[in-house]
Amino acid sequence: MTFRDFMIASRRQVPVLDAVHVSDLQSAEVAKALDAVAFDVDAYDLAWQDYLTCGGFPRAVAEHTRFGTVSDNYLGDIKSWLRTDVDPEGPQDSVPLLLSVVSERATSPFNVANAVEELGYKSRAIAERRLNRLISSQAALWCPRREGDKLVAGAQSKLYLTDPLLASLPSRLRSGVPPPDMTRLTEMAIGIAMARAIDDLEEGRWVSGDTIGYVRTARQGEIDLGPITVPSAAGPVESVPIESKWVEHGWRSEARTINGKFGRGILATKSALDVTGEVWAVPAPLVALLLQ
Repeated sequence: MTFRDFMIASRRQVPVLDAVHVSDLQSAEVAKALDAVAFDVDAYDLAWQDYLTCGGFPRAVAEHTRFGTVSDNYLGDIKSWLRTDVDPEGPQDSVPLLLSVVSERATSPFNVANAVEELGYKSRAIAERRLNRLISSQAALWCPRREGDKLVAGAQSKLYLTDPLLASLPSRLRSGVPPPDMTRLTEMAIGIAMARAIDDLEEGRWVSGDTIGYVRTARQGEIDLGPITVPSAAGPVESVPIESKWVEHGWRSEARTINGKFGRGILATKSALDVTGEVWAVPAPLVALLLQ
C-alpha cells in the first residue's frame, strides 16, 4: 500500500492531495494545492510517522490502525517469507541482521565489502547473492548513481528497502539491534514512491532497474533523486529532482546543493513548507501523496 492507501485506510481526517505527473511537482497547480493544506502540516507529519512505523502491508496497516502496533506474529510471518527467499539455509537472525545493515546504510552508497565484514559472511559472493535475492523478492531496490539518464560505471549504488516495516523488523525481532532512523526511512520511502510513479508511467522500468538514481555535484555533494526522463502526453520530459532532509526549519541551507546543481527541485522536509523560489520545501508526506 502506498502512503495514499494508508491515509485512506486509516481514515485520517485531512485531505488526500491528487497525484500529479513527476514532471509537474513544481507546477502552479501544485503550489495552490499545497497552500490549501498548509494548516494541516502537523497532521500529515503524524500520519507519515505512523506510516514509517507500520509500512504498507495491508495486515500491518490494519493491525496498527486497530491496536496501535504491528503484531510480532505478523513480523514473524514476514521474516519467514524473506528467509525462504533470501537465505533459507541461514540462521534465524540472518535476514533481520541483513535488513538492519541495509537500513542503517540507506542514505549512503552501499559498500558490499564493508557489509561482508559486518555481517560475517565468508565471501563477497555470498553477500551479493543474498542482496540479489532481496531485490528479486521485491523487498529492496537499487538507487544507482546517474549523470542524466546514464549510469556512472563503477559507482556504488544506494539500496532502499521497499517497505518501511522491513526496516523496523530487525529491532522488533532481534535484541541489540537499534530501531530505524526517521531520516533514513523518509529517504527510502520517497525514493520508492518515485520509482513506483515512474514504473506506472512506463511499465517494466522497475524490473530493469531504470527508475531512480542519485547525483553527485562537482564538489561531491549529493542529490538523492536526480531528474529522470519519462514519457508524457507532450513527449519525453524530466522528473523534478528531489532531496530528502528531515528538518522543520533552516531548510534553505540544505537546499543549496540541489539549487546549485539544477536550479530547481524539491526538498522533502519533516514539516517545513515554502513554495517560493527555485527550490521548494515540501513536507515528505505531501511529496509522497503528489507522487502516488
